[in-house]
Amino acid sequence: MTERKPCRKCLLEEYDEARYQELIRREIDWMDAEMRAPEELYRKRLAICTECEKLLQGTCQSCGCYVELRAAAVKGNCPRKKW
Repeated sequence: MTERKPCRKCLLEEYDEARYQELIRREIDWMDAEMRAPEELYRKRLAICTECEKLLQGTCQSCGCYVELRAAAVKGNCPRKKW
């Protein structure tokens, strides 16, 4: 079986939720340490995102990014300037 990665052309419903979470976590783990935000900052950003009306199934409806990936990047920023 070939591994499928999430992409903008695919529907989230096509993915097993646990598999999707595993792929996002793997992408974050692959980030170089100096490019990855500290865990506390990452969690703070995600807390803000979960309160945002533009969050839909892990995707920011303002820019189309996967919020976990954007929040994990040290230079990541919110397109709505919430963090």
